[in-house]
Amino acid sequence: VHHMRGMFALAIWDESRRRLFLARDRLGVKPLYYAFVPDAFLFASEIKCLFAHPSLERAVDNEAFYHFLTFMTAPAPQTLFKGIMKLPQGHRAIVNEHGAITVEEYWDVFDSAQSDATYSADENAERVRAGLRDSVRMRMVSDVPFGVLLSGGIDSSTNVALMAAEMDRPVQTFSIGYKGLGVEEFNELHHARRVAERFGTEHHEMVIGRDDLINFLPDMVYHQDEPIADPVCVPVHYLCKLAKESGTSVVQVGEGSDELFGGYSHWLAALRLREGAWSAFGSLPSWMRRLALTASRPLLDNLRLEYLRRGVDGEELFWGGAIAFGEGSKRRILTDSFLRSVSGLSSHQPVREQRQRFDERCPRSDYLSWMSYVDLHMRLPELLLMRVDKMSMATSVEARVPFLDHEFVEMVMSIPQIHKLPQMRTKHLLKQAVSGLIPSEIIERQKQGFRVPVRQWLTEALGPLANHKLQAFCERTDYLRWSEVEKLVRVQDELVWYLLNFVLWHELWIEGIPSSDLVSIDGA
Repeated sequence: VHHMRGMFALAIWDESRRRLFLARDRLGVKPLYYAFVPDAFLFASEIKCLFAHPSLERAVDNEAFYHFLTFMTAPAPQTLFKGIMKLPQGHRAIVNEHGAITVEEYWDVFDSAQSDATYSADENAERVRAGLRDSVRMRMVSDVPFGVLLSGGIDSSTNVALMAAEMDRPVQTFSIGYKGLGVEEFNELHHARRVAERFGTEHHEMVIGRDDLINFLPDMVYHQDEPIADPVCVPVHYLCKLAKESGTSVVQVGEGSDELFGGYSHWLAALRLREGAWSAFGSLPSWMRRLALTASRPLLDNLRLEYLRRGVDGEELFWGGAIAFGEGSKRRILTDSFLRSVSGLSSHQPVREQRQRFDERCPRSDYLSWMSYVDLHMRLPELLLMRVDKMSMATSVEARVPFLDHEFVEMVMSIPQIHKLPQMRTKHLLKQAVSGLIPSEIIERQKQGFRVPVRQWLTEALGPLANHKLQAFCERTDYLRWSEVEKLVRVQDELVWYLLNFVLWHELWIEGIPSSDLVSIDGA
């Protein structure tokens, strides 16, 4: 594996040694699942393949579900299926002839990413630009047509610019928009068109609405294997379908850029909090911190209460770039019997394990490095990259990720926070690196992010569907309290989407309800 570069999940049977070798690529672009049954060891790139074996039972892993409610996916090596594991990114495994498995990590970003303060800010920007150019070029090797999923943001626009410089024909670009009331803020088509025009691409567009989302739900649940509670799965699927229908089988995507360069505004909020009031609050006596938490409950929203609770309990501030339910919210929404089944469990546990690895390996202590590190190990491989892999593979399209070339990642992670985010300016280093490469209005425009108007669609047909599915699920199972779930449904909270994902998955894979009935309200 040390001689390989790029994405892979592989299995090799070594006949002479009577053992099976498994490996997953360093950043986790590709998945690899495995399970033990009484007479066999099973492995596959999709969970549904494992269920071809008649001895493999279908049951929910309660601990994984508890973590799913926070991270929107099950942290590796767990899956939502009890007894089915996924190999973590950057890990390999050996299974001997007696069925014993040994799993070990073969790569960590800090193995080679040593802290290097000898480069100036301008030199680091040039290193980033050169590294991206090499990474994009390597991922243009293909015997089939290739293109770019283009949102019109910095990352995908950079992919287009670097590809266009290497090609003697137009780059194929694919963009998506939304229709319906109140969705204007989610549309980026005009930005994508600006980039397509600037680089003379062969541009393709489509617009989807609420009905497209609902109609795709059964297929989405099937292709995901385990819930990936990110609504971006829907537009990614339709984009890849558009690419395939247009004759393009390989696309480049921009995943990983925000995690490497600090592209999220809520990251900056966490950084400011960590460098300010967080330290002062942590120095207070425990009784005073708990008093502050009690007094603040009527005044703060769930997210701020969760931050305060972490400070009271002495936990890590930043758990990842996308957190759904905090520990307090989960205790309200889960039934008493379910909470007893996972007694004492906290979703801080996987975060704490990553923090220990980070402290042992990171050559410097800036907090941005921690934020990048935990997302590179949790959110990115098991949520963001899986939404791309599952949805692209479902349409027979291969998605390549130039920002996550492991040598490029090592280089970027060696750059100190002061050069990446001077004066807390998001993505400053990347913007500096691509200045003059892509239009300045793309570089300087306010980040929209690749989002889906879930809340708007919850006010329409998606809302009644969610209400019906969640209420019926709460009545026949013992996971969630309907009295608490109903409050979320009533205000069209986006958290409803995460719960609906789990319910539909449970119906299809655990209860065996046919796909054709998943989005039916009356069962007809």
